[in-house]
Amino acid sequence: MIASALIFLVAALHLYFLVLEMFFWTKPMGLRTFRMSLQKAQESAALAANQGLYNGFLAAGLVWSRISSDPQFATQLSIFFLGCVIVAALYGAYSVGKKILWIQGLPALLGMIAVLTGI
Repeated sequence: MIASALIFLVAALHLYFLVLEMFFWTKPMGLRTFRMSLQKAQESAALAANQGLYNGFLAAGLVWSRISSDPQFATQLSIFFLGCVIVAALYGAYSVGKKILWIQGLPALLGMIAVLTGI
């Protein structure tokens, strides 16, 4: 139950990232969130949309891991997609800013611990 709640939280975060990066990148909300100028946002909008799409794939995989009817496969999916999120958070913390580690990585790590311990 706890694992599912954490996985759905991580999936919801990644759906939020998808919307932010694909649809609000050049809007005031995106500019504030990422602390960038409109010009920089416009120049990088295609890259951000691509990044948003990948966040959507992560969210889809995490949801899939919770709705799969095979418990063993569901666990494998959870571990894989949470692992992807953790790696992305580590790289984001290294290359962009440490805040990413807490916002993206911590919920995924807690979800991974919950999955691996069966809670």
